[in-house]
Amino acid sequence: MLHVRMIVPPDRTAAAVELIESTVGTTHLVVLPGAARDPVGDLVLCDSARESADELLHGLRGMGIDQDGSIAVENIDLSMSTRADTAEDKAPGEGADAVIWEQLAEATHEESTLSFTYLSFMGLATMIAACGVVLDNAILIVGAMAVGPEFGPLAGVCTAIVQRAPKLAARSLTALLIGFLTAILATTLFSLLMDWLGLFSDAMLDAERPQTGFIWQPDPFSFVVALLAGAAGTLSLTSSKSGALVGVAISVTTVPAAANAAVALSYGEFAQMWGSTGQLLLNLLGIILAGTATLALQQRLWRTQRGRLKRRLRRG
Repeated sequence: MLHVRMIVPPDRTAAAVELIESTVGTTHLVVLPGAARDPVGDLVLCDSARESADELLHGLRGMGIDQDGSIAVENIDLSMSTRADTAEDKAPGEGADAVIWEQLAEATHEESTLSFTYLSFMGLATMIAACGVVLDNAILIVGAMAVGPEFGPLAGVCTAIVQRAPKLAARSLTALLIGFLTAILATTLFSLLMDWLGLFSDAMLDAERPQTGFIWQPDPFSFVVALLAGAAGTLSLTSSKSGALVGVAISVTTVPAAANAAVALSYGEFAQMWGSTGQLLLNLLGIILAGTATLALQQRLWRTQRGRLKRRLRRG
C-alpha cells in the first residue's frame, strides 16, 4: 500500500475526494478542512493500492493540485487493516507488476541529473574496473558494477521514449555521454599514473585474460546479455526492487568496457580501445532497446487490465 498526502485548494477538495472515492483500490480517506497553512488549503489523506496509484496521481495532477497545493506519496511497510486488504484485492492486477509513471518519471529525472556526485561515482567505478581488467580480477569487476550509477540516465532515456518526453531524453543522454567521457578521461590519467608507479604495464594488458577478455571482444552474446540486463534492470526499477540488482545487472557490460577502453588508450592499444568502445556502444543500445520495450509492454498490459476492470465495474 501507498500513503498519499495532499494539500488541496478548498475549491477542489470535493472533486479530489470524489476522485479518490471512485478509484478502485483506495481506502482510509481523511479530510481535514483548513488544516494546511503553507500553502493554505485542506489536508486530504488516503491509502492506495500500488495498482491504483498511477491512475489516482494522474487525476490529481490533472486538477492542478501539484501546482497549487502538494501531493506526497510514501510506501507503507506495514498496514494492519481489513479495509486495506479489501482495497488491494479489488485493485486490478498485482502490486509488483504496477508501474507508477509519476514516480518513475521523478526517479529517472533525479537519477539522470548531471552532478558532481554522479560524475564522481562514474569515475570511481571506471577506475575500479580498470584495476579489474589489468589484473584480470572478476571480483574487482563486480565491485565496479555495484558502484556504477549509469542506469539512472539509461532508465531516463527509456522512460522518455515511452512517455514521449524530449526534455527528459535530452537530459538523460547528456548525463550519459558526459558521464562516460569524463570517466574515460579520468581513468586514462589514472592508468598513466599507475603505470608510472609500476603497478600497470602494457604486458599485463596484452596478457591472456580469461576472466575479462570478453570486455573488449564484442560478439552476439554481448547484445543478448545487454538485452537481458536492460529488461531485468527496468523490471527491477518499476517494481520497486531496485538497488544492488540494478547496478550489477546493468554495469556488467558498460563500466568495464569503458575502463578497458581507457587503459588501452593510455598504452596506445587502439585495437583493444575500439573493441571496448564497440562493446560499450553495443550494450548501451541493447539496454535501451530492451528497457524501452519492457516499459512499453508494461504500459500496454496495464492499460488492458484496467480496461477490463472498468468494463466489469460498469456491468456490475
